Amino acid sequence: MGGGGQQTEPAEPGSGKASGVYTWEEVQKHCSRKDQWLVVNRKVYNITQWAKRHPGGSRIISHYAGEDATEAFSAFHPDLKFVQKFLKPLLVGELAVTEPSQDGGKNAAIIKDFESLRAQVEKEGLFKAKPLFFCLHLGHILLLEALAWLMVTYWGTSWTMTLLCALMLTISQSQAGWLQHDFGHLSVFKKSRWNHLVHKFVIGHLKGASANWWNHRHFQHHAKPNIMKKDPDVNMLAVFVLGKTQPVEYGIKKIKHMPYNHQHKYFFLVGPPLLIPIYFHMQIMNTMITRRDWVVSFPDTARFLESHWFVWVTQMNHIPMEIEYEKNQDWLTMQLQATCNIEQSLFNDWFSGHLNFQIEHHLFPMMPRHNYHLVVPRVRAMCEKHGVPYEIKSLWRGMADVVSSLKTSGELWLDAYLHK
Repeated sequence: MGGGGQQTEPAEPGSGKASGVYTWEEVQKHCSRKDQWLVVNRKVYNITQWAKRHPGGSRIISHYAGEDATEAFSAFHPDLKFVQKFLKPLLVGELAVTEPSQDGGKNAAIIKDFESLRAQVEKEGLFKAKPLFFCLHLGHILLLEALAWLMVTYWGTSWTMTLLCALMLTISQSQAGWLQHDFGHLSVFKKSRWNHLVHKFVIGHLKGASANWWNHRHFQHHAKPNIMKKDPDVNMLAVFVLGKTQPVEYGIKKIKHMPYNHQHKYFFLVGPPLLIPIYFHMQIMNTMITRRDWVVSFPDTARFLESHWFVWVTQMNHIPMEIEYEKNQDWLTMQLQATCNIEQSLFNDWFSGHLNFQIEHHLFPMMPRHNYHLVVPRVRAMCEKHGVPYEIKSLWRGMADVVSSLKTSGELWLDAYLHK
């Protein structure tokens, strides 16, 4: 069955024959775990079996089942021509000529302008990395690591020396976290193979974590930021309730795993101190065992301190922003509603690994971070043109907003729990 009667017999799923003509209504029916279609540049693909072999993981591609994945497809793949050959056998047809290129409530004008912006910055070479920048960054990490171990070797393990070395390892581990992020996003080398190789070295040998675990988790966050049941970063395992929708749902259902009205207080005891040494460590260990992906761990003291650093930097860009169920929005609108920036300064750039430019990073995940500031004026102009809020804060305001957001969500839960 095709749009307007143009197709009477659908193509065999996965046959690669572009004989089907479909409406969005028909495409959207194929969004279950055992039946998944998506659209890229108006072409309809059956990814049901391919999802299991998808290099980025099955979940990220499945999040777009029944939807238009064109913008995400462009954002995550450095060589689109190369990837197209994997799509060809999955082709089952195309959208009917009467159907719009976008599904749901996506803004066609924003999509067109963003495509033009992406083409412009690519033409200007803003997706090309500066090797010296990343070599120096790796160099200062290795220097701190070596100094810490040398100090212990030659000056012993007094309390003062232990704390000083733990501080140095905290800095090096945090900065290694930002560096592995660069390689994980394929934003340094032209060839994906080299990015993957160095990524495994930095995250595996310097941080004792799993590249597979990070890739499968982090790209879901980028594909569907702050979208419940799709973004793993807002899955708080019932320890916290986030946004304005989830607290009310929990309250109405009388769910009380924790005293959520006090979550802005116990966040300091549970969030920053324990995320890396316990929660991430358990996930990494699970990945190591189930996937036989063996890695090496680092001292727990440095992990404990690094966890504070990591949590504040990564959460201040997202937790205070909108956290909702799927709205099926265009790429720019979806990313801007879930993301905010922190003011630029030399310290903020270094401290956050340039993730103070979180908006630009989410819009262009493969862009080298040293170029984020160059595209900011054009992104802000586009947002102003289309009435999309572009939020930027001071570092301290961003941190404070994490706590105030948790407080607001906790109050919403308590009100719903008691009165609804």
